[in-house]
Amino acid sequence: MAHGNPAADAREDRQKSRKLGSLGALWPFVRPYRGLMALAVLALFATAAVSLTLPLAVRRVVDNFNAEGGLLDLYFSAALGIAALLALGTALRYALVTRLGERVVADIRKSVFDRVIGLSPVFYEKIMTGEVLSRITTDTTLIQSVIGSSVSIALRNLLLFVGGLGLMLFTSPKLTGMVLLIVPVVVVPILTLGRRLRTLSRENQDWIAASSGNAAEALTAVQTVQAFTHETISRSAFADVTEKSFDAARRRLWTRALMTAIVIFLVFTGIVGVLWMGAWDVRAGEMSAGALVQFVIYSVMVAGAVAALSEIFGELQRAAGATERLVELLQAEDSIRDPAQPVAPPAPARGEISFEGVRFSYPSRPGVAALDGIDLDIRPGETVALVGPSGAGKTTIVQLIQRFYDPDAGTVRLDGVALPDMARDAFRRQIALVPQDPVIFAASARENIRFGRPDASDTEIEAAARAAAAHEFIEKLPEGYDTWLGERGVMLSGGQKQRVAIARAILRDAPVLLLDEATSALDAESERAVQRAVDVLAEGRTTIIVAHRLATVKKADRIVVMEQGRIVAQGGHDALVAEGGLYARLARLQFTDGMAAE
Repeated sequence: MAHGNPAADAREDRQKSRKLGSLGALWPFVRPYRGLMALAVLALFATAAVSLTLPLAVRRVVDNFNAEGGLLDLYFSAALGIAALLALGTALRYALVTRLGERVVADIRKSVFDRVIGLSPVFYEKIMTGEVLSRITTDTTLIQSVIGSSVSIALRNLLLFVGGLGLMLFTSPKLTGMVLLIVPVVVVPILTLGRRLRTLSRENQDWIAASSGNAAEALTAVQTVQAFTHETISRSAFADVTEKSFDAARRRLWTRALMTAIVIFLVFTGIVGVLWMGAWDVRAGEMSAGALVQFVIYSVMVAGAVAALSEIFGELQRAAGATERLVELLQAEDSIRDPAQPVAPPAPARGEISFEGVRFSYPSRPGVAALDGIDLDIRPGETVALVGPSGAGKTTIVQLIQRFYDPDAGTVRLDGVALPDMARDAFRRQIALVPQDPVIFAASARENIRFGRPDASDTEIEAAARAAAAHEFIEKLPEGYDTWLGERGVMLSGGQKQRVAIARAILRDAPVLLLDEATSALDAESERAVQRAVDVLAEGRTTIIVAHRLATVKKADRIVVMEQGRIVAQGGHDALVAEGGLYARLARLQFTDGMAAE
């Protein structure tokens, strides 16, 4: 498990921009809902306008407090009507902007997932899956809060600020001039502390992502963690990252609290001073009591708007950081890309595979050759077994056939067409895979097998299960084929998982079959049953078998012996044994020393 500082590493690789302009990247997601946004803005302007008329009504009431009862009742009735309009407009604005926020965030989540699900393994060598999930969940939640609330509140307070300031000027230019003298004093701490807040906001989000990645890694391998009594160390590592996230959040919160306190204090100190001067003007008869009350209400509105804007500024900065992180995923460069004008795979597919001078090193180990000058031609319908010690390059060949990676040199071809010239999803439909570590999804047994061919019928699924020697144990599950298998197939044994994976490949019915240690987790009886199914399945198909247990490959048309990324021998079982060398040594170890699979 990694216990480094992924958040710090990620920050070093990211852009230095911390500007609110990053939020502009959300516009393509908002643009399709311009009509909804226009209605929300209209409701926003209406509620702001209604809010600004309330002080006018209050002034009328104060200045005409001694007027006849009917007129006074009219003023109070007008105030109630304004309040009703304000309540209706606010509710409408809330409904519209919340719906807009939910809709936009749903679209962002789908877009990010659509992008990351198609990125090659090269991308996932550089970033933890937990961090990707954190961006899809935590970061999009921040954006939802901003679009569905903060932006609306910010615009409303901006309108109140501008409108209130204008009406203050209309009410008393003298007092308004005094208020404007306070503005520069308020703006300075906002700008100064705002820059610090942006940095802390991004740091906090980075550590949250690192915390999620750490937890996902430990929980995914929870049995291994417990088997090696690693719980205490895992708890310590998670606690360390979480505490760093909390420290960053604490610094951000204190900075924001300080900025809010300074702004509110300065604003309201200015209001008290202005009110004091206004009281003297009322006593001198230069303005009415109602006008002073009106001015004070507008001053409070403007001050409240400034305070709200200072708080929302921090939220917008956090959302800007979250947007940057999501945009990084949407714009992530992938070294494995489809061509602009892909060539269609030959039809019908024959299953011919060729490696021409292929050299390859994994990006995470650039100095170590996983394949070193591989030349290999596999004829249509041929069954080829790849054998050799661990690290010889067998599984790498299987990965290059699926174009999870591109070779550093040389070419891999399917039916005479280079893989990079075709769309990946087009030629991968010609391939069925049984991996060494079978993947079982949190779904029913039926849906796990149907993963191989989504349009398959229940009858075809059961036939594939029978062929993979999986039908009997599936029938004994509590709900048969409809039994939920749990996350990563926790309800199944290793051998049962392998048979479900084999059934999935059988159902796919592809011209190329890749078996990467496909029977490694099976008992002898199940292995024989599956081997018979594989023999039938391999008829007329190109089959590549990766195996350590030589008993499973004795019947292969050709055995390719690999060592240190090179092909060192090829031929049939008997010929390779007679030839001596690596294969003969492996055969002697397994068969003579009682380590054979049979």
